[in-house]
Amino acid sequence: MPRPVKNSAKAEPRRSDHDVDVVVIGGGVNGTGVARDASMRGLRVALFERNDLAFGASGNNSGLIHGGPRYMLNDPNVTATSCRDSGYIQRIAPHMLHRVPFLMPVENKGRAKIMFALIDAFFEAYDRYQPLKHGKKHAMLTAEEMQRLEPGLRGNMVGGISFDEWGIDGARLCAANAVDASERGARIFVGCTVERIERREDTGEVVAVHYRDRRTGGTGSLRTGTVINATGAWAPITASLGRVAPTRARVRPGKGIHVVYDRRLLNYAVAAQTIDGRQIFVAPWQNMTIVGTTDDDFYGDLDEVRATSEEVRYLVQGVARVFPQIHTARAIGTYAGVRPTLYAYGPHEDRLSREHEIVDHAEHQAPGVYSMIGGKLASYRIFAEEMTDVLAARFDLGARCATHERPLPGGDAPVDAIELAARMEIDPVAARRLVFRHGSRSLRIAERVHERPREAAIVCACEPVIEAEVRHVVRTEWARSVSDVARRTRLGLGACGGMRCAARCGQIVAQELELPPREGLQQAARFLARQAQTRAVALGPEQAQQEALAIAAVRAELGVDARDLEEGEAA
Repeated sequence: MPRPVKNSAKAEPRRSDHDVDVVVIGGGVNGTGVARDASMRGLRVALFERNDLAFGASGNNSGLIHGGPRYMLNDPNVTATSCRDSGYIQRIAPHMLHRVPFLMPVENKGRAKIMFALIDAFFEAYDRYQPLKHGKKHAMLTAEEMQRLEPGLRGNMVGGISFDEWGIDGARLCAANAVDASERGARIFVGCTVERIERREDTGEVVAVHYRDRRTGGTGSLRTGTVINATGAWAPITASLGRVAPTRARVRPGKGIHVVYDRRLLNYAVAAQTIDGRQIFVAPWQNMTIVGTTDDDFYGDLDEVRATSEEVRYLVQGVARVFPQIHTARAIGTYAGVRPTLYAYGPHEDRLSREHEIVDHAEHQAPGVYSMIGGKLASYRIFAEEMTDVLAARFDLGARCATHERPLPGGDAPVDAIELAARMEIDPVAARRLVFRHGSRSLRIAERVHERPREAAIVCACEPVIEAEVRHVVRTEWARSVSDVARRTRLGLGACGGMRCAARCGQIVAQELELPPREGLQQAARFLARQAQTRAVALGPEQAQQEALAIAAVRAELGVDARDLEEGEAA
């Protein structure tokens, strides 16, 4: 269970000499979740994100809102909380969720039949949580039934188990929470780094936060008395900005990587084991397939987290034992994130708790500073509710949490993708992807197309993404670069790796932000360089040769040389 937070002081009034009641630092799912909840309860909120919304673990995870059956033995509360919040997230953002059915093969070796029976009993216990997340009960399947469902499975199995989870795009979830907070009055600062949390020397109370815009170099400050550190794996660094010892917001960062393939290779997600016994998976996800995930202690630069070729081989080796054709599939990239796991010295990374905790730094002579530590994508909303309950007590608010009842932007009404396609005169697949990402807000994009028919043009054919959507996320979701657009729309994250669309996207971003055309081209070069680096660790010799030729061709087409790409990567 998460440790209860003691309210450090009596309720204080909301001061008119403060610019905002609370500053939230961190644009991941926890930070945007708190910003939304606090704004809904009437607090004046500002949120700061130094990179981009969902830049860290929130946008670089397995994309599953799941209960996590593996947590039942050591962290049953994590399973219960995650399943309960999964049900709530389905209620408030139905357009974003998709069912992910899993198959778990049981190898025909040793005491396979006994193991099969034990696994069945384990999932009977997991079935008790299914009503919370509107899931289906598990089923025992014979080897023949498993192969009929998924012909690509390796034949040496006694049978298997089916169970299901839910998938979601974490970056879209963060964007929706931030948009809702903004529409309720919150001030959102993306690309702005908080450089100092100013506190009084005598009482230690928070006075203000001082920030710098990383794009323009401009500086500013906001007067406030409350700061929420929701920066995930960066939490110790952020705490030190307010003269709080980093050990007071300690986490044990755990790196997780995923390998991305160019299409859907199977119909079901399949559980597998690595050589050291860890549970991993291969799963169809949106328009592609992903393999994940590692869980290793990480001590590097949190702004530059990347997969290595050794990590890729480790995952592919494990998946190939149950799904051999992974060796012949085309890898198009990798991505990596760092989990802000609760600190513990000694346990194996895979055994660390996925619980969450709120640290009140009044205990460390910093009243008004709080750190959110740990947590999971699947239980972000409950974590945000608990943090906002602390704020409600601090400001003596009577309003209760309603984030589990009121829909996120786009989740208020269903949209028929076929009708939308006819209305916008676009491909039905493009309309379906638009609805998945934006829900009812896709109708606003349709209005743009009605007024400007040329914006129905496809920019990225792989996903697909139309021009109106690119302009929409720049204008309404704080996208400031090609990479930001990709995070919100998945532009350039498909089979072509952005080679067919990055230049046009950079042109649109430059137009919308009134930047010099050269800046749009440089953004495209930076994006392509980054994408090439994520692919490189997953390529075989033949694909690497093809990659080099393709990059050279695109470089010539854009009129940039290798130095532009190197400068882009350093930027």
